[in-house]
Amino acid sequence: MGDRSKRERPIAVLFLGETLLIPHLWPIAAALAAAGARVDLWVATGVHEALLTRWSAGMVGVRIRRAPGFRPLADGSGDGTNNGAEGRNPPLPAKIPTLLRLLPRLLGARAVLCAEQTSLWLPRLFPWLPVPFVKTSHGVGSMSARDDPRRRAAALMLVPSERERATYLQRGFSPARVLATGYAKAGFAERTYRALPFADGKPVVLYAPHWQRHRSSWWDWGDALVRAIAADGRWNLVFAPHQRLAETAPAVRETMAAVAGLPNVHCDLDGFAMVDGSYTAAADIYLGDTSSQVVEFLGRPRPCVFLNPRGVAWQDDPAYAQWACGEVVTAIDAVLPALARAPALHPDFAETQRTFATDSLGDASGDGGARAAAAILDFLSPLPSGEGQAAAGGAG
Repeated sequence: MGDRSKRERPIAVLFLGETLLIPHLWPIAAALAAAGARVDLWVATGVHEALLTRWSAGMVGVRIRRAPGFRPLADGSGDGTNNGAEGRNPPLPAKIPTLLRLLPRLLGARAVLCAEQTSLWLPRLFPWLPVPFVKTSHGVGSMSARDDPRRRAAALMLVPSERERATYLQRGFSPARVLATGYAKAGFAERTYRALPFADGKPVVLYAPHWQRHRSSWWDWGDALVRAIAADGRWNLVFAPHQRLAETAPAVRETMAAVAGLPNVHCDLDGFAMVDGSYTAAADIYLGDTSSQVVEFLGRPRPCVFLNPRGVAWQDDPAYAQWACGEVVTAIDAVLPALARAPALHPDFAETQRTFATDSLGDASGDGGARAAAAILDFLSPLPSGEGQAAAGGAG
């Protein structure tokens, strides 16, 4: 009876962070439900609630539950039925108070699935918790914060590729606790755009600068580059930086306002298309610095141009491994010529791109969510006495 009772408990999936986490979690949650598991989707805002309500309609065993501190939609409804909720990144309640207040409700779960480190404060601070926490990746790339000690509190870590898995094994994580299940977001089918909203067929450049100043091209070149590409007229431009860029560089909104009315420019800072894969799927040329969006873009190899305004010596630095996938530009007046020749140079980089994408994403066929769900259910399956506790133990 005990094993049966445990199997009937819900798996809690935490949608408490930015909307960028949703496409990494939803394919796994949907696959868990399809496999017959009960799933509780804990949401922090009415935006999360509206999106998940729409997608989960008709699913058996799925409940949407409001976390403590839940923030309704801007119109005050927050009832999950507002069709005007377009997934724009909303203000979030404070995460630590939310987690502490949510903890008693999670104790009855079979497991907790999260995509960010903040939620791992719970097992980090309270290692005696009877519910295992499963951490799935919400990004890929060489600059991932793999040494964050909170990750060691996860009972199970799901990563996209064997190369990524190896980085944790090198840090002493137990092989049984880190599994490569493929890139779950590749199976996210609820994209905002299938075709971008431009009137003509000019090549589309996606400019996606990183939000952290020491990793970003924005502070040195960003405003001038956006205006130059827009004025040049040879390309359609999608300017879609990381959602958090506006926190550290609020003037980015002024740049967007200056070019947003132009027919060859599409700006997005907090729309759901920013994070659902719409732009990386539809763009023809990637222009950026160290954002992990390039890895997603290279799931289908295409021309890339990388920006190095501060002349970083990157060739032997694994943190810049992606820069081997395209021309690296160190002068702002060389950027437009680099964009112009990028399609012709692409054959020189195509094989490197394919290798880099496979090493980073693992299997990006779209089955990553199902494989992650299967790994979670296998981890939770009854084991002989003592084995389950050992599998959930500390690193190494």
